[in-house]
Amino acid sequence: MKILKIDHLGIAVNSIDGGKAFWSDTLGLNFEGAETVAEQKVTTAFFPVGESEVELLESTAPDGPVAKFIEKKGPGFQHVAFRVANIEEALAELKEKNIQLIDEKPRIGAGGAKIAFLHPKATGGYSQEEPIMSEHADLKKWQEVAEKQMKGKPLENLEWQTPEGIR
Repeated sequence: MKILKIDHLGIAVNSIDGGKAFWSDTLGLNFEGAETVAEQKVTTAFFPVGESEVELLESTAPDGPVAKFIEKKGPGFQHVAFRVANIEEALAELKEKNIQLIDEKPRIGAGGAKIAFLHPKATGGYSQEEPIMSEHADLKKWQEVAEKQMKGKPLENLEWQTPEGIR
Protein backbone atom coordinates (compact mmCIF):
# COMPACT_ATOMS: atom_id res chain seq x y z
CA MET A 1 0.00 0.00 0.00
CA LYS A 2 1.29 3.40 -0.90
CA ILE A 3 0.02 6.44 0.95
CA LEU A 4 0.06 9.33 -1.52
CA LYS A 5 -0.57 12.19 0.91
CA ILE A 6 -2.58 13.38 3.87
CA ASP A 7 -5.93 14.00 2.23
CA HIS A 8 -7.56 15.90 5.06
CA LEU A 9 -7.85 16.37 8.80
CA GLY A 10 -11.33 15.86 10.23
CA ILE A 11 -12.48 18.08 13.07
CA ALA A 12 -15.74 17.39 14.91
CA VAL A 13 -17.67 20.59 15.63
CA ASN A 14 -21.00 21.50 17.20
CA SER A 15 -21.71 23.94 14.38
CA ILE A 16 -20.18 24.34 10.94
CA ASP A 17 -21.32 27.97 10.90
CA GLY A 18 -19.39 28.58 14.12
CA GLY A 19 -16.38 26.76 12.72
CA LYS A 20 -16.46 28.73 9.47
CA ALA A 21 -15.91 31.95 11.39
CA PHE A 22 -12.59 30.67 12.74
CA TRP A 23 -11.29 28.82 9.69
CA SER A 24 -12.35 31.46 7.13
CA ASP A 25 -12.45 34.78 8.97
CA THR A 26 -9.61 34.25 11.43
CA LEU A 27 -7.24 32.04 9.44
CA GLY A 28 -8.26 33.26 5.99
CA LEU A 29 -8.88 29.82 4.52
CA ASN A 30 -11.27 29.53 1.59
CA PHE A 31 -14.59 27.84 2.42
CA GLU A 32 -15.05 25.32 -0.39
CA GLY A 33 -18.59 24.27 0.45
CA ALA A 34 -20.63 22.02 2.70
CA GLU A 35 -22.32 18.72 1.94
CA THR A 36 -24.68 16.52 3.90
CA VAL A 37 -23.85 12.81 3.81
CA ALA A 38 -27.14 11.33 5.01
CA GLU A 39 -25.84 7.76 5.41
CA GLN A 40 -23.20 8.97 7.87
CA LYS A 41 -25.54 11.44 9.62
CA VAL A 42 -23.09 14.29 9.07
CA THR A 43 -22.66 17.58 7.28
CA THR A 44 -19.11 18.31 6.16
CA ALA A 45 -17.37 21.54 5.20
CA PHE A 46 -13.98 21.75 3.50
CA PHE A 47 -11.20 24.33 3.68
CA PRO A 48 -8.22 23.71 1.35
CA VAL A 49 -4.73 24.06 2.84
CA GLY A 50 -2.04 23.47 0.22
CA GLU A 51 -2.60 19.99 -1.21
CA SER A 52 -4.69 18.89 1.79
CA GLU A 53 -7.87 20.10 3.44
CA VAL A 54 -9.42 20.70 6.82
CA GLU A 55 -12.83 19.04 7.08
CA LEU A 56 -15.36 20.20 9.67
CA LEU A 57 -17.90 17.56 10.71
CA GLU A 58 -21.27 18.47 12.21
CA SER A 59 -23.66 15.72 13.21
CA THR A 60 -27.14 15.76 11.72
CA ALA A 61 -28.54 13.31 14.31
CA PRO A 62 -28.01 12.72 18.04
CA ASP A 63 -27.13 9.07 17.37
CA GLY A 64 -24.64 9.84 14.58
CA PRO A 65 -20.95 8.95 14.92
CA VAL A 66 -19.86 12.59 15.17
CA ALA A 67 -22.46 13.32 17.88
CA LYS A 68 -21.24 10.27 19.83
CA PHE A 69 -17.62 11.41 19.39
CA ILE A 70 -18.42 14.91 20.69
CA GLU A 71 -20.46 13.50 23.59
CA LYS A 72 -17.55 11.29 24.65
CA LYS A 73 -14.54 13.50 23.89
CA GLY A 74 -15.85 16.98 23.10
CA PRO A 75 -15.37 18.91 19.86
CA GLY A 76 -11.94 18.64 18.28
CA PHE A 77 -9.64 16.55 16.14
CA GLN A 78 -11.42 13.37 15.05
CA HIS A 79 -9.45 11.77 12.22
CA VAL A 80 -6.67 11.99 9.69
CA ALA A 81 -7.42 10.75 6.17
CA PHE A 82 -4.69 9.35 3.95
CA ARG A 83 -5.08 9.37 0.17
CA VAL A 84 -4.28 6.04 -1.47
CA ALA A 85 -4.32 5.02 -5.12
CA ASN A 86 -6.57 1.99 -4.60
CA ILE A 87 -8.60 1.74 -1.42
CA GLU A 88 -9.71 -1.86 -1.97
CA GLU A 89 -6.06 -2.98 -2.26
CA ALA A 90 -5.12 -0.90 0.79
CA LEU A 91 -7.89 -2.49 2.87
CA ALA A 92 -6.93 -5.99 1.71
CA GLU A 93 -3.32 -5.35 2.71
CA LEU A 94 -4.33 -3.98 6.11
CA LYS A 95 -6.63 -6.95 6.71
CA GLU A 96 -3.77 -9.30 5.74
CA LYS A 97 -1.66 -7.57 8.40
CA ASN A 98 -4.44 -8.19 10.96
CA ILE A 99 -5.21 -4.49 11.32
CA GLN A 100 -8.62 -3.99 12.93
CA LEU A 101 -10.93 -2.17 10.54
CA ILE A 102 -14.26 -0.46 11.09
CA ASP A 103 -14.95 -0.77 7.35
CA GLU A 104 -13.77 -3.86 5.50
CA LYS A 105 -15.23 -2.44 2.30
CA PRO A 106 -15.21 1.22 1.27
CA ARG A 107 -18.26 3.39 1.72
CA ILE A 108 -19.02 6.65 -0.03
CA GLY A 109 -18.10 9.84 1.81
CA ALA A 110 -18.30 13.53 1.02
CA GLY A 111 -17.66 14.47 -2.58
CA GLY A 112 -18.12 10.89 -3.74
CA ALA A 113 -14.83 9.77 -2.18
CA LYS A 114 -14.43 6.12 -1.29
CA ILE A 115 -13.55 5.99 2.40
CA ALA A 116 -12.90 3.35 5.05
CA PHE A 117 -12.16 3.79 8.74
CA LEU A 118 -9.50 1.91 10.66
CA HIS A 119 -10.35 1.08 14.26
CA PRO A 120 -8.67 3.47 16.75
CA LYS A 121 -7.14 0.46 18.54
CA ALA A 122 -5.26 -0.36 15.33
CA THR A 123 -3.40 2.95 15.43
CA GLY A 124 -1.49 2.32 18.63
CA GLY A 125 -4.24 3.35 21.00
CA TYR A 126 -4.75 6.92 19.81
CA SER A 127 -8.10 7.49 21.37
CA GLN A 128 -9.02 10.57 19.36
CA GLU A 129 -7.78 9.52 15.96
CA GLU A 130 -9.58 7.29 13.54
CA PRO A 131 -7.43 7.26 10.44
CA ILE A 132 -9.30 6.68 7.24
CA MET A 133 -8.13 5.67 3.83
CA SER A 134 -9.56 7.75 1.02
CA GLU A 135 -9.66 7.40 -2.74
CA HIS A 136 -11.21 10.51 -4.26
CA ALA A 137 -13.41 10.22 -7.27
CA ASP A 138 -13.06 12.59 -10.17
CA LEU A 139 -16.14 14.68 -11.06
CA LYS A 140 -17.51 12.16 -13.58
CA LYS A 141 -17.17 9.35 -11.05
CA TRP A 142 -18.74 11.54 -8.36
CA GLN A 143 -21.75 12.15 -10.60
CA GLU A 144 -22.11 8.40 -11.20
CA VAL A 145 -21.90 7.72 -7.47
CA ALA A 146 -24.36 10.50 -6.67
CA GLU A 147 -26.84 9.17 -9.21
CA LYS A 148 -26.59 5.68 -7.69
CA GLN A 149 -27.06 7.10 -4.19
CA MET A 150 -30.08 9.08 -5.33
CA LYS A 151 -31.53 5.88 -6.90
CA GLY A 152 -32.76 7.61 -10.03
CA LYS A 153 -33.85 10.84 -8.36
CA PRO A 154 -32.66 14.03 -10.08
CA LEU A 155 -29.30 15.33 -8.90
CA GLU A 156 -30.84 18.67 -8.02
CA ASN A 157 -32.24 16.90 -4.94
CA LEU A 158 -28.71 16.75 -3.53
CA GLU A 159 -28.06 19.38 -0.89
CA TRP A 160 -24.73 21.08 -1.60
CA GLN A 161 -23.77 24.37 -0.03
CA THR A 162 -21.27 26.63 -1.75
CA PRO A 163 -19.84 29.84 -0.27
CA GLU A 164 -22.77 31.59 -1.97
CA GLY A 165 -25.34 29.37 -0.23
CA ILE A 166 -27.24 26.13 -0.76
CA ARG A 167 -27.81 25.19 -4.38
